[in-house]
Formats: sequence, C-alpha cells, structure tokens
Amino acid sequence: MNRSLVLLLVSLLLPPAPAAAEAPPISEATESCLMCHEYLHPGIVSGWRSSQHAQVTPAKAMAVEGLGRKVSSEEVPEELTQVVVGCAECHTLRPSEHADTFDHNGEQVHIVVSPKDCSVCHAVEAAQYSQNIMAHAHGNLENNAVYQDLQHHVLGTPTRVDGELSFAPPSADTKALGCLYCHGTRLHVAGVETRDTDLGEMEFPVIDGWPNHGVGRINLDGSLGSCSPCHARHAFSIETARKPYTCKQCHIGPDVPVYKVYSASKHGNVFHSKQHEWDFNAVPWEIGGDFTAPTCAVCHVSLLVDPDGELVAQRTHQMNNRITRRIFGLVYSHAHPKDPDTTKIRNKDGLPLPTAFDGTPAADFLIGPEEQAKRRTEMETICLNCHGTSWVRGHFARYDKSHETTNAATLEGTRLLQEIWSRGYAQGPEAGGSPFDEAIERRWADIWLLYANSIRFASAMAGGGDYAVFADGYYSHSKRLAELQEWLAEREATGEAPEK
Repeated sequence: MNRSLVLLLVSLLLPPAPAAAEAPPISEATESCLMCHEYLHPGIVSGWRSSQHAQVTPAKAMAVEGLGRKVSSEEVPEELTQVVVGCAECHTLRPSEHADTFDHNGEQVHIVVSPKDCSVCHAVEAAQYSQNIMAHAHGNLENNAVYQDLQHHVLGTPTRVDGELSFAPPSADTKALGCLYCHGTRLHVAGVETRDTDLGEMEFPVIDGWPNHGVGRINLDGSLGSCSPCHARHAFSIETARKPYTCKQCHIGPDVPVYKVYSASKHGNVFHSKQHEWDFNAVPWEIGGDFTAPTCAVCHVSLLVDPDGELVAQRTHQMNNRITRRIFGLVYSHAHPKDPDTTKIRNKDGLPLPTAFDGTPAADFLIGPEEQAKRRTEMETICLNCHGTSWVRGHFARYDKSHETTNAATLEGTRLLQEIWSRGYAQGPEAGGSPFDEAIERRWADIWLLYANSIRFASAMAGGGDYAVFADGYYSHSKRLAELQEWLAEREATGEAPEK
C-alpha cells in the first residue's frame, strides 16, 4: 500500500492531539527584559520560568477561594492583574521609592526588590514579617552596644601592642561575611559605574552592602528584611521554603544549632527518609497526607489542615507567633520580647538586654503569662495531630525544665565571673572593661551562648542525640563552669596580683 495512504489512514483513526496549553500572558516590558537576560543570565530566567509567578496571573490567583488562596492582597493594581509576575513587574515597581533606580534601556529599573514590592500581592505576609524579630535583625545587632561589643571582639582584627592584645573594628566586608550575612546589611548607593556590555556602555548603581539576603537587611526603599532568604530568587518556591535546608543557612550553630539538632532528631530522621514521598507544594498543607513529620515550616509558618480539611494552624510570617520563650541566651533564656525592635529593651541595670546579669527578666518588655499560654496552645495543637496528650505534655514539661536548669547553671557561672571581676583578676564593665575581651570571659560566654543553647534546642526539638550532652551540651556546659571555678581558685592560691 502507498506509504502516504497509510499515514493518512492512521491519522484518521488516531484521536486528535490535545491542543497546546495557552501560554500565560507576559507583559511587553518583561518580554523586553527576557530578550537579553535569557542569554546573559540563563540561570535566573530558568528559575523564574519554573516559578508560580511565571505560570499564574494575579487575577487568576485572586480568584481562588478558601484556604488554597496564596495571594493575600484584596486589591492589586489593574495593570498587574492580567499578566504574569515577571522581571518588570518586580524590578520596576515603585521606582521613585528605590534609591537604586536607574535608567536601563528606557525603563526605570531598581536592582533590589524589597518586601514592600512583594506586599503589592502579599500584603498580609509582608505586614506579618515586618513585626517579626527577623525583620529587625540588623538593627537589633548593630544598635545594641552590648552585642556590638561581642561582635567587635569576635570579628575585629587582633593586634598585639606592648604585650597586650586588642581588636581593631571589623571591616564592612568582614561583617558582611560574618554576623550580617544572616542579620542583613544596610544597603547604600555609593555611586554609579560605567560598564562595557554586549549592548555597549551602560551605567549601573554601585551598592554598598550588596550582595546580601539577610533576614533584617535594610533596603534602599527604607524597608526592613528580605523575602529571598526563604523564598530563594527567582523561583520563589514554596517547596524550598518548607524544607529545613533553607533554615539551615543561618540556624546551624553552635550558637543556634537548630538544623543539626533537627537532623539528628526523630522528626529529622523521618524527613530524610520519607521526604521523597511528600508534597511540599500543597496549599493548605495536610498533616498525615502531604507530610508525616514536621519541618521548621510546619511548626513555625505553614497553613495546616487535618485530613478532613479542618484548619489546624493559620499561615504566619511572624515566626514567633507560636513561640513562648526565646531560647537564645542573652544571657539567659526568657519570655519572648513584645516588640521586634529589641533595642528598646532595658533591664534593671539600664542595659539593652532582656535579663539582668543576675537573671532578673526585663518583664515590662517581654510577653506575659497569658500570651505565653496562647502561643503554647497554638504549638501544642500542631503536635497533637501526631502525638497523644501525655506525650505532648511530657515533651513540654521536659522543655520547660531545660530552661530552668540551664539558666541556673548560667547564673552560677555569672556569679563566678562577677567574683573574678570584683577581685580584679579580669576587668569587667563596672571597671570600664569589656565582658568579652579576655579568655576567661569567653569561657563564661560559652556557657550561655553555645552550650545552654544547644541543650535547650535539643529539648525543644524532641531530641537530637548528643546535642543535649556531649556535642556542646551538658558536658561542655558543666566543664566551662568547672574551669571558671578552678581558674579563680588557682589565682587565689598563688596570690597572683590582680590586674591594674
């Protein structure tokens, strides 16, 4: 039979091919961006093309009803609703409010996209994040004299002069690599530079403090924070934000050993074994259906439902909404601050710390018992979807006890250091010195900054193996206390002259 006739018969017998899906509408401005950047930055464009932003218009997203809706804004500017969220929709928003806005091929473009830009579609999340301690992380560090002193003696350049060791202030690059990698830098337009590009010479703004995706970055429109630490550019994936590897960027220790503890816990064990079976993109997120063990996002962020679709926990981007206590010792663990700007806190000695050196909390600046109980209930509600009542009660009783024991040990260590200061063997704040510049003071700081934190995080996250004992836990905690005691006793026994 004639080959052409065979092909014709086959085509008549086969069902028609499905119509190609209609491509989502892309604005002319974004198409213009893609013409060059698909060639110049294929990684960026590939990430964006895989994103929900590239697949769904705001109008379609706003039409979703119920818990599955991801766009929280009730209104979005009309010109943005009918096209997907592309390059231009983010990088040309509110140009007059961004100090880094510059003319780029006839468009007013800014480099740094801020939470205020994201708030056009995600108003609730941006507002919640602004009330989050993370959003204030830069100022809470840089505007606190005590924390600045610690940072100075950790990151500063050591110099030995006349037999004494001193520390020059750390450079901006050192701070950006160190504490401000997570806390966030303060961005500033330092000038303009001309670059020779494939399209000829072009001018670009020079930004001090960039690149940075710290959670408390101070942006060029004056806003605080960044969405990209969790929703990494340019895919802005929910899956990425929900996996613990994202939190690992900053919460890995030894001062905040969250990821290490989680990985070694039973929750982490199940995650690493079973995550390939889970659905990390479902909204809302069904307990027992989409996942079978918590990640960081389950406990602190995500919108959760039970198998009947009943709400278990509302989505929140104010990460402390389900947290009663601040584990991180400053110098003691304490009830969570009321205000995300912790520089407002003053303890009874007038220092910007949530507790005094004797452990007395700055109660006026911290949440009270009623708010603590509310937050504890919200967290327990999540736990009770996988655990029985007795298990949950036992867990939190053990957790509360870990705060009690570590704070008590820290108090003993602090009393020892204060005795060392009072005898003149080291120079403390009352004598005009730093509490962090001498080796014996660092041993004291290890007690609360490293080891007490490790114990409490191990307790908070239902285990973590040796992180409560030999891996920077109780063993090291008690060892440092013994070292303080013996250091003082040796000087008293030898009659070593106090420092002048």
